[in-house]
Amino acid sequence: MGLGLGAGSGARAGTGVGAGGGTAAGAPLRFAVLGDSLAAGLGVDEPDQLPGVLLARGLADETGRAVRLETHAVSGSTTRDLPAQVDRVVADPPDVALVIVGANDVTTRTSVAASAALLGAQVRRLRAAGVGVVVGTCPDLGTVRPIAEPLRSVARGWSSRLARAQRVEVERAGGTAVAMGEVLAPEFTRRADYFSRDRFHPSAVGYEAATSILLAPLCGVLRHEWWPR
Repeated sequence: MGLGLGAGSGARAGTGVGAGGGTAAGAPLRFAVLGDSLAAGLGVDEPDQLPGVLLARGLADETGRAVRLETHAVSGSTTRDLPAQVDRVVADPPDVALVIVGANDVTTRTSVAASAALLGAQVRRLRAAGVGVVVGTCPDLGTVRPIAEPLRSVARGWSSRLARAQRVEVERAGGTAVAMGEVLAPEFTRRADYFSRDRFHPSAVGYEAATSILLAPLCGVLRHEWWPR
């Protein structure tokens, strides 16, 4: 199964059409990615290493359908920037969306309660538009080696509290939350090669690990609400 960038779309945007391996007819499944640099894939060198592309390939393989990837994520975004991305998505709703946001809320010391509540509100907007939603909750910033102690411990605690609050708000809003920090922190702590050259964002190997825990929930959302469509 191959996934190529659409005509006129930049490599960093990660927007294109992937052909599924099956023979199911119908329009392509539409998959949107929203959030920050982790959602956008900052840290990799090739378009086919972007997390959105990896997940679109996985969805195409699982469904036997072509998948249209639409990347709205912007590097540096906090949850306060999410409404503008959601505005674009709900104007022409896709089948399913992935949201990864929160790391920059920690680094900018945004209130956990305010950040989580805003995320819940945006998930609610997506669900009201008929979009299935999976949210990768805040990663564990305590795994980032260049952050010196005691700030690393502060970052770990803050990101953990935010991830828990995000999960509550996302589930209240009808979305599916995936505890990325809790699941991935042991491997990111142990393996330096999970980080890119900037030592903050994941490498291609790190993104592959992250997408491996996000694909099943995305497929589950499609199976539960839309499949077949």
